[in-house]
Amino acid sequence: MRDRYSRREFVWKTLLVPPGLSALARLSGSSLGEAAPPAGESLWKSFVKPPDDSRIMMRWWWFGAAVTNTELEREIRAMKQAGIGGFEIQPVYPLALDNPARGIRNLPYLSDSFLDALRFVSRKAQETGMRLDLTLCSGWPYGGSDVPVTQAAAMLRVVSAPVRYGDNSVAAPSLEAGESLIAAWAVRGEHLQFSEASVQKLDGIGGARVPVPEQQPFHAVKFFIASRTGMQVKRAAVGAEGFVIDHYDAAAVNAYLRSTGERLMQAFNGKRPYAIFSDSLEVFRADWTPNMLEEFRRRRGYDLQAHLLALLGDAGAETSAIRCDWGRTLTELANDHYLAPLREWANRNGTKLRCQAYGEPPVTLSSNRLVDLPEGENSDWRDLSPARWASSACHLYGKPVASAETWTWIHSPAFRATPLDLKAEADRNFLQGINQIVGHGWPYSPPEAAEPGWRFYAAGALNDHNPWWPVMPDLALYLQRMCFLLRQGKPANDVALYLSTSDAWAQFTANSNPSVNSVLAGLLGKDVFGRILDAGFNFDFIDDEAIELVGVPYSAVVLPGVERIPLAAYQKIRDYALHGGTVIATPPIPHFAPGLLEGRRDSAKVEALSRELFEGQNAPGFLAEQEAALGVALPRRLTPDVELNPRTPEIGFIHRQLDDGHLYFMANTGNRAHDVEAIFRVKKLSPQRWDPFTATKSAVRWSTARDGRIVVRLHFEPYESAILVFSNPSGATAPAPSKPDDLPAPINLSSGWKVSFTGAGKSIQMDRLHSWTELEGLRFFSGQGVYEKAVPVPESMLKPGGKVYLNFGRGVPIEPHHRLNGTQAWIESPVREAAVVYVNGVRAGSVWRPLYELEVTPWLHPGANTFRIVVGNLAINSMAGKSLPDDRLLNERYGKRFEPQDMDNLKPLPSGLLGPVSLVAR
Repeated sequence: MRDRYSRREFVWKTLLVPPGLSALARLSGSSLGEAAPPAGESLWKSFVKPPDDSRIMMRWWWFGAAVTNTELEREIRAMKQAGIGGFEIQPVYPLALDNPARGIRNLPYLSDSFLDALRFVSRKAQETGMRLDLTLCSGWPYGGSDVPVTQAAAMLRVVSAPVRYGDNSVAAPSLEAGESLIAAWAVRGEHLQFSEASVQKLDGIGGARVPVPEQQPFHAVKFFIASRTGMQVKRAAVGAEGFVIDHYDAAAVNAYLRSTGERLMQAFNGKRPYAIFSDSLEVFRADWTPNMLEEFRRRRGYDLQAHLLALLGDAGAETSAIRCDWGRTLTELANDHYLAPLREWANRNGTKLRCQAYGEPPVTLSSNRLVDLPEGENSDWRDLSPARWASSACHLYGKPVASAETWTWIHSPAFRATPLDLKAEADRNFLQGINQIVGHGWPYSPPEAAEPGWRFYAAGALNDHNPWWPVMPDLALYLQRMCFLLRQGKPANDVALYLSTSDAWAQFTANSNPSVNSVLAGLLGKDVFGRILDAGFNFDFIDDEAIELVGVPYSAVVLPGVERIPLAAYQKIRDYALHGGTVIATPPIPHFAPGLLEGRRDSAKVEALSRELFEGQNAPGFLAEQEAALGVALPRRLTPDVELNPRTPEIGFIHRQLDDGHLYFMANTGNRAHDVEAIFRVKKLSPQRWDPFTATKSAVRWSTARDGRIVVRLHFEPYESAILVFSNPSGATAPAPSKPDDLPAPINLSSGWKVSFTGAGKSIQMDRLHSWTELEGLRFFSGQGVYEKAVPVPESMLKPGGKVYLNFGRGVPIEPHHRLNGTQAWIESPVREAAVVYVNGVRAGSVWRPLYELEVTPWLHPGANTFRIVVGNLAINSMAGKSLPDDRLLNERYGKRFEPQDMDNLKPLPSGLLGPVSLVAR
């Protein structure tokens, strides 16, 4: 076993050679709080060799946690060698039973031995210059063995007891530990329609039976119980099992920080973690807390107990207002009792809070103001994505780094993802304003585990057990350069898309998952996002709290079918419009102030503001009667930032305003090539195209539109990205590149390769390029194929001014189909899956993305040249040839804590160079 392991280490050490080294004026006066960028040449130098703090990170899963110091250190150094800048430790469920004979021992969570492992890793992180973040729990959400049921996640449980004919009482529901009965209502009718005449609040609910009035024929009694969800920590490590905490209960949160947080910090007596991490909240059905009635009365000014039926069904005209107040109270409690004390605790302990502040409990966009390092996920850049949610909050509240959990559900199953899949998803995050990648993730795997090692149940398995891993430094450096660039200057999105938090709260009901962002996604649909993007603009989200705190620091604000809005926020929007800001609404327009008492007081004023903004010939706002008109209305009122001809929804952009120019990142998110004319809202500056893979820059041919905007023709290969930097006063456009006359014909290299297979003990002469899975004994081989060939290169191919490319053929688009989660690149590559190219013994680069070619001019000379191409395929092939792990005893011992994803139909996939391969002079 150790021999196999050493061979893998040798391959990585041999191959992991690091490659080469305005929006319109903001109308609110709010500063977005980002540092001035390096100017001119210094920006370029930093781009070529970006700072370490812009490297990607990896979530590092410790399964069990069955870890050893030897393997921990090896994996840290493997990450470093691959261009990864840090890791976030997340202990999760066990994958093996304790087995002394195999050296596997699950270290119980928070035990002395577990803390020793943390202490060791902390030292090694410092030695290697790696950032270390720590999830302040095992799995997610926060919780564990020390959480009593009285501090567990809470919910409002409703029990319906039928009233039979002649009954004058019903049995009170049985209560479990941590529960209390708070109210009971007798109701008439079978449906959740509650009029004042059809219900009666019951007294005397403290006994075994509850009296029911006899004079009216009631059909049921609705008992409202302050209960517990019973939710357990998801994917818990050994010893970390237990209840999820009540995120609305300050006492529960503080007790957890004392028992778990302070214990974990004992492993970091020297340098503390860079950040502690609160992963996906996902506290499902958490819509209550024991002191909810007191908190509600104090915050909203009336008694919720009298209106509990409104949380269950239709209780009349004020139902939505009551639900809105309830949702708002839940949000405030999560902010005040979870996020705020968690951040305060982190800062007091010398670290920062990184948090995915969305989902359940119903935190809002502006809840991120309470987080040092907001984080999102989900690469759907044309939807209400948590990634854009996080980056918008960063833009609004002056937080320069917006991270995203990336590759969570990448091309499934585990070990199926390719480097191109990873780039495609990362680019979609960049388009949303993300500038820190946190990869999901790196599975710890002991040398005793069969290849390709341990893996998380979700798709991403991104470590050096992937045969294509030798190209990871190239991909990591690309991502590092992009993260660095997208932190420079200031964000320059033009449009603020208003999120009506109040409309979301008004949709909440008992016994459901109270999530602001999920409800908003349903209310908004998908079209509004595309209307804005396809009109030539990028956008951020904004909410009431941000408007009240920082104003509207955008050129336009869009109100998409908003019904409720706080009067103070709406007044600021009105003032913004009167001072020249663009306000566009789609029906319906606001006509309610949120909440019961606030609604009674302010709704008439909200309606009046809507009339002022949108009625009459001289109204300062514009009402797009149909949502489709939004895409027409925006460019009539604002000059598009980037206008594409023809319109190409697959191509997105994000713009950063530099002190002395403009930076645009553009990406083709589709599987087909596109030629577009891009008209940039930039004048009197010259564009350059920066290549994040080769760290080269080139002048761009451009022209000027009638209004002075700069026009650039661009070609995008499938999943290609581009960086355009506008700086320096514009002069003449770049001349067309000169090409040598009489270029020789390409040299066909599709035959005559010697191919050897690392670790397989097999070497062949391949007369025709084809998948090595067609060869006897290699159908289930995962690893590297080494292709070697001597190629005579004529002097005519190496003329001055010319370039020579090693071309591997074109990718073939495949028809995309719906994926529930995650992304993949919908293209069949001629290189399966990644190649490192050596010319005359020198590493020339890697090939794993369209155009599937590599310039090799600097390494060629007339006469005989040697080519050595190391191709790595996918670990799926070896997995397809083996039985799946038998987890029966594991599940008997620990319970079933995970369900492997998409493992029921594994098949070996084409591997190696499929051809044609040629040497081309241009």
